[in-house]
Amino acid sequence: MALLEIKHISKNFGGVKAIIDFSLEANPGEIHGIIGPNGAGKTTIFNTISGVYQADEGSVFLEGKDITKLPQYKITRLGMGRTFQNIRVFKGLTIEENVLCAFDPQSKYSILGGLLPTPKRFAEEKRGRELANELLEVVGMADMKHERPENLSYGNQRKVEIARALMCRPKVLLLDEPAAGLTPTEVGELTELIRRISKQFGFAILLIEHRLDLVMSISDLIHVQNFGETIAVGTADEVQHNQAVIEAYLGAEE
Repeated sequence: MALLEIKHISKNFGGVKAIIDFSLEANPGEIHGIIGPNGAGKTTIFNTISGVYQADEGSVFLEGKDITKLPQYKITRLGMGRTFQNIRVFKGLTIEENVLCAFDPQSKYSILGGLLPTPKRFAEEKRGRELANELLEVVGMADMKHERPENLSYGNQRKVEIARALMCRPKVLLLDEPAAGLTPTEVGELTELIRRISKQFGFAILLIEHRLDLVMSISDLIHVQNFGETIAVGTADEVQHNQAVIEAYLGAEE
């Protein structure tokens, strides 16, 4: 049994077939890249398996549990974390506070503790801060925890988002175009970070990315989408020499 099993999911929006019969199996420690031209349905796959949308057909299993029809917050609690294509940091909060936002579902104090300064609440808040600082250390942002994220570079804002996703204690991590807007130096740092957290935490990573050099260098398997369909699955070398993939990106002669 794979950690994450996506079985023949499809998603339509009116007459638009955004996902057509998509399947994937991911095990702990694996990195799966999902690539394709704009409009290929890549982010819709993430939204469907994470509970933003509900699949019209097919099933999704996390550690053998059917999560296909569960709401997004329950899927997150079961172990699916994600970042988004557009950076979503909370302006006005510090970096540490941005990461702490993802700790709330794990807090164990009662409603009373939320209203009154009980010892249990203080203990949980301390545990949350300690975990947030550990994860900020992992992504190399611990020394900036009191800064505001809106004052950071795109690359560092992405790191804050990844730390926040790690705060959910994911078993599967979805990264939606994490290199968007980054400089070549920042892309190199991000590539190394993804490799490191994959090895350190051992979860499965699904990665959507247009920077093909990044995807090709770190993915165990690459799934190529085009107009909602999977046109190729394989290693970086296999995908790069697949004629259907070449035509999808470069076009075909008449």
